Amino acid sequence: MTATTGRAGRREWTGLAVLLLPTLVLSMDMGVLFFAVPYISTELAPSGTQQLWIMDMYSFLLAGLLITMGALGDRIGRRRLLMIGAAGFTGASLLAAWSGSAEQLIAARALLGVAGATVMPSTLALIRNMFHDPKQRQVALGAWGGVLTAGATLGPVAGGLLLDHYWWGSAFLVAVPVMLLVLLTAPVLLPEYRTAALPRPSAGGTGTPVGRFDLPGAALSLAAILPLVYGVKTLAVDGWNPLPALAAAAGLLFTGAFVWRQRTAANPLIDLGLFRIRTFSGAISVNTLAMFAMMGFALFTSQYLQLVKGMSPFTASLWSLVPSVGVGAAIGISSALAGKVRPAALMGGGFVVGAVGFAMMTQVGPHSPLALILTAAGVLAAGTVGTMTMTAEMVVSAAPAEQAGAASATSETAVELGSSLGIALLGAAGAAIYRHQLDGALPAGVDGTAAGTARDTLGGAVSVAAHLPGRLGPDLLETARGAFTDGLHVAAVVGLVFALGAAVLAHRLLRHLPTTTAPAPAPAPTPEQQPAAV
Repeated sequence: MTATTGRAGRREWTGLAVLLLPTLVLSMDMGVLFFAVPYISTELAPSGTQQLWIMDMYSFLLAGLLITMGALGDRIGRRRLLMIGAAGFTGASLLAAWSGSAEQLIAARALLGVAGATVMPSTLALIRNMFHDPKQRQVALGAWGGVLTAGATLGPVAGGLLLDHYWWGSAFLVAVPVMLLVLLTAPVLLPEYRTAALPRPSAGGTGTPVGRFDLPGAALSLAAILPLVYGVKTLAVDGWNPLPALAAAAGLLFTGAFVWRQRTAANPLIDLGLFRIRTFSGAISVNTLAMFAMMGFALFTSQYLQLVKGMSPFTASLWSLVPSVGVGAAIGISSALAGKVRPAALMGGGFVVGAVGFAMMTQVGPHSPLALILTAAGVLAAGTVGTMTMTAEMVVSAAPAEQAGAASATSETAVELGSSLGIALLGAAGAAIYRHQLDGALPAGVDGTAAGTARDTLGGAVSVAAHLPGRLGPDLLETARGAFTDGLHVAAVVGLVFALGAAVLAHRLLRHLPTTTAPAPAPAPTPEQQPAAV
């Protein structure tokens, strides 16, 4: 970087390539597992609740720890935290690949979430530290966002390709060589940065020295998220039970305690004054709901292609790329209309389009043509992704310049939490309907352990049907696939309601924003606001 212009040079752009590698792996890590679910159901025989935890544990811990790890990186250095996370992600990936039980795989996914939370905020913060020129920074952040999107798209394809040739654990090994490369190159190509001050806009933005790390706040953030999610999911799948109900109530209490702690602590993890900025809170809310809707149905689509249509993982992953055509068109249309239509109207319209996709999903049955679910998934994704293209820049530009890092970490947390809640709640609704429909409807020759396995998941039913004699196997498959699509319909109705509610929310929270072609560049930080280069 030249001292006279502050423009990034070759080293910074090469360092950006290093930062994009773990970003790609983290965005792939959820999708790469979608097509492994049937194999995991066969090999590890998880219950319905355990299967949801296998899918969700990574993202929930990632969401719960992003802000915590961002604050930790301020104190120990962003590059150091990145390397710690890369090493942890490597070890956890190896543990997940050779898990011998559902409980061990859930624990490995939890470790992956912790490690991922140290990597994600570090990549974005280092990009902001390395690129001071507004135009160069915009290009770098655009590349970062593009890699996130590409990873979410390529994850299922990579998982399907591996599962066609290797065992299910191979899906986790994709991260190992990438993270090892990061560990080798980061000390050479990435600078180290620590924050010298933590300005708080609610306190005037003058900045205070970095104080003691808020360990109680970090503990409360996890204590708020995990029991709440556990309670909601367990109640949805297994019905009323005092234990998950108490867990959900405890999660709500800890949420209140976390908010109180952040309002009163001398050095909070996040300044809640950011949420008093209407554009910031509105963009965060819209982005969370968009991820809830889109990711909540991704798991249904992948299982439908494999377990209802009988496709191999790789074939299913290739067909799942078809909706991305609509997504690409939606991004282009949103960019073209951004300077002509108010953000509230554009985002509200996107959610209405997503609601149409959910409505189409309610018409999908076990024998529906393949084009129906692919078109519905494309319409759903196009509407929701079209809204998300606008929110990232809104979050950064709405917050004070000195709080851009905290604003970005909060946005990432909302995205992860929205996607995880979508998978958890819509998945729990579908699983509950599946089990309810199968109770008493199984063929007479299926009983005992086989009946319990078939009632837990559709993957379990497919595995059991393969070993039944005569017509029992086909009859069980027909019943189980019908129950699965019934659950899909209920989840689609829930998604439809959320999409329409999000359209109303976008209009109410963001209607004050005028039509604009692009946000003005943020003013240069003052010397007190600059991060200290180590």
